[in-house]
Parts: sequence; C-alpha cells; structure tokens
Amino acid sequence: MPSGPDHPVKHNTGSRIKLSVSSYSYWHFKGDKYPIEKVIEQAAALGLDGIDVLHRQMESEEPAYLQKLKRQAFSSGIALTCLSIHQGFVHPDKEELKKHIQHTIHCMQLAADMGIPCMRLNTGRWGTIKSFDEFMKNRGQEPALAGYTEEDAFKWCIDSIAECMPVAEKLGVLLALENHWGLGSRPEGMIRIMKAINSPWLQLLMDTGNFLEDPYDKLEMIAPYTCFVQAKTYYGGGEWYSLDLDYPRIIGILRKVHYKGYLSIEFEGKEAADSGVDKSVRLLREILG
Repeated sequence: MPSGPDHPVKHNTGSRIKLSVSSYSYWHFKGDKYPIEKVIEQAAALGLDGIDVLHRQMESEEPAYLQKLKRQAFSSGIALTCLSIHQGFVHPDKEELKKHIQHTIHCMQLAADMGIPCMRLNTGRWGTIKSFDEFMKNRGQEPALAGYTEEDAFKWCIDSIAECMPVAEKLGVLLALENHWGLGSRPEGMIRIMKAINSPWLQLLMDTGNFLEDPYDKLEMIAPYTCFVQAKTYYGGGEWYSLDLDYPRIIGILRKVHYKGYLSIEFEGKEAADSGVDKSVRLLREILG
C-alpha cells in the first residue's frame, strides 16, 4: 500500500531493544588482547546490531586505526555503540583529579572521531584495597581513605564530571555513568550524581551484574535514566563471581520504561569466548523475542 496523506506510514512503536556485544567479552585483561577487528567480525557473523568497545583493548589511538575500525564496522553493518573507558574521580589530590578529567576529555574526542555516540564513565573508588581480586572477595566494598568521607568523594566526582560536560555537549558524546563500584555501587549514589549535574549529556549505564546483592529493585531504580545496558553472563563460571540473573525480569524492567537502546552482552565467564557469547546471544534473543 502506498504511503501519503491518505495512507500514513505505520511505525512500530514497540520497544525493540537492539543486541550488541562488548569487546571485553573476548578479552578479560588476561593474555594477548583480542583485536577489535575480530570482535566486529564476530558480531557481524552473529547478526548483532553493534559492539561496545573497551578502550584498553584498542591496539592504538592513531587516527588511521580509529578510522579503520569505523570503516570496517560500517561495512559490516555494525554500530560502534559505546566506548568503555577507565577513570575515577575519587581522589583528594587535585593534580590526580586533573589527570582523570583530561583522560576523560581525551577519550571523548576518540569516541567522536570513531563516530561513537556514548561513553561509559565510572565514579571511581577509594583504592584502599589495592588488589582487584581482594576487592571482589569483599563484594566490591572498601573503607574510605583515612581523614575523608563519602561526602568528600561525591563532591570530587560531581565537580570533575561538571568540568567534562561542556566537551561532551560540544562533541555530541553522551556520558553514561555506570554502576561500576565506588559511589556507583548504589543506585542512590548514581542518581544523586546525575541530578547534581543536571544535563541531558549525562545519563546512566546499567550493568546487570554489578549490583551484587538483591539487584532487581536497584536495577528498577536506575532504569528510567538508563541510556545503555551491559548484560553480564557467566558461562563456565565467572572470572570473579557468578550471578544467576533473571533476564526475563530484567528485560521486563527495561520494557516497562520503554527502553529502546542497546543491550550489550558482557560475557564474563571462563568458558571459551566464542561459545560463551553464542550462548548469551541465544539466551537473550529468545527472551527479547
């Protein structure tokens, strides 16, 4: 039937969540880095919509490398959905904070150069437990630095993110604050920071596996502000921990708030990545319908 004034085009107003995969799924900071180019190939072979690029996994920041990834992704029908970086704003030292602010701004420029519209942001953590393995054994909890409080940490974090916001708006890179330990380990902390910044260029990133205790009410709290989702799976047992996540319930939470963005698989199990990601895709496709 033709479209026109008498025959308007009918649009699907349902919540079609798009399936992506994180490059981290193929490299858990152990051994040789798994090339981003191969992640793009894997995503295309699996019929996915996009990939979430882990900054530390990139082999270079040279313009030729960035544009090669951008060209390959476009030719493969794959969107570069998010750049996941590592930084933290829980530091009493102003010079240290400045380094993390500059790193964040630098990475926003990388994202813009690659045509990536979203970038993962962390609050940072105290670092009083030096070993990440020990930190995980302590369920992501650690004491504050001597002489400082959580209120100090919130001020450092909010002030630092505020310095990044003009660049985010100028470059068109949406910052997505993740529930990635530290001040982001509770939904109240994430929402407090977001509301203090009060900008459409700062929203939230939902990692389904980073609220370790009683996650569903917490995921529901951040869902209305979520612009990107990383979906953890643990085939073969998790590298640091495993959660038996109820994905029909999680997808229900997202659909309730009419989420239409990307659901990016973060396979964090010990099984071979190819099979672990394949199983994750099958699981989530069945639920998404």
